[in-house]
Amino acid sequence: MKLNFNQQGQPQGSAPAVILLHGLFGSLSNLAGVAKALSDNFCVYQLDLRNHGASPHDDNMNYPAMASDIVEFMDDHSIEHAHILGHSMGGKIAMQVALNHPERLQKLIVADIAPVTYAQHDNPALDGLKALSQTPLESRRQADEILSQYISEPPVRAFLLKNLYRQESGFYKLRLNLQAVLNHYQSVRETLTGEPFCGPTLFLKGSDSAYIQQKHKETILSLFPNTKIKIISGTGHWLHSEKPDTFNRLVVQFLLNS
Repeated sequence: MKLNFNQQGQPQGSAPAVILLHGLFGSLSNLAGVAKALSDNFCVYQLDLRNHGASPHDDNMNYPAMASDIVEFMDDHSIEHAHILGHSMGGKIAMQVALNHPERLQKLIVADIAPVTYAQHDNPALDGLKALSQTPLESRRQADEILSQYISEPPVRAFLLKNLYRQESGFYKLRLNLQAVLNHYQSVRETLTGEPFCGPTLFLKGSDSAYIQQKHKETILSLFPNTKIKIISGTGHWLHSEKPDTFNRLVVQFLLNS
């Protein structure tokens, strides 16, 4: 699995490496803001996860496999160890790397997700993306009109529409491997397992988000005993885009402090 990536910041080998992992339905561009904030002090890698962005598609999408993708990327690019930051599903992948390959991590940052099983519920984003996949799309405006039947928030629709690309035929198509996401949608909501990671760990929670709750703290500390939890007020699940200055400052401070 050769993941698509973007590298910026300091030259490889001249500064610590930071690997950034986006969430479900996303791509490497989602964490561009924090990548730029880190670029003065780190060699930064933004990755497209399997079945997302310009990375290869695969029928498998469980966390051990996706964690192995990250280790394979590190091996291919001669990165012995790195800091890893992940948001949402990317946070779970980052945690799985830490649990399975602790020797490859220096510090771990998890943005608004816990290593627990989340209850299954209807996801309008999935329904909207399915509708897009079944429609010959002549324009992004047409795609937005279809999505608006499922999702009322324009920023959420704009995020999902980043998955579209224009084919030579002129019609638009999803880059996302939607069938693999549908097949594994429940597995990406499940509890993580592995030996505890004792390295420095930071959980960042949006104050208005329910993805990290008080009841999750025991599980978090059992798997990541050297953890700090910071809450960013006035933000939901997309805390890195809702309050980027605060998010970036906390990330940079945590990684620079020894």
